[in-house]
Amino acid sequence: MDASEHNALSQQKAPKLIVVMAFDRDEEGELQPAFDPMEQQTEDRAIRTAKGLAGKHAGVIAWSREANPTIGEYGEPTTLFVDGEVPDME
Repeated sequence: MDASEHNALSQQKAPKLIVVMAFDRDEEGELQPAFDPMEQQTEDRAIRTAKGLAGKHAGVIAWSREANPTIGEYGEPTTLFVDGEVPDME
């Protein structure tokens, strides 16, 4: 492999996990997921989806993180959009 091939490989981005979640309050007032996390193809789409859900739920969040599930590596989550009340990210 020459230097240009190595540079091209090292510049490839790690796969990203991009997710939108919405939350509603239960009878006790606790935040609960409104539905299973929705994986998105792009950060822009996640933001648009989350904005579309805002106001319909107690809280909505779109976030992403670098992820390589085959080897169990996950980066720190980055919040893309948040509206209303959402639980702390773990």
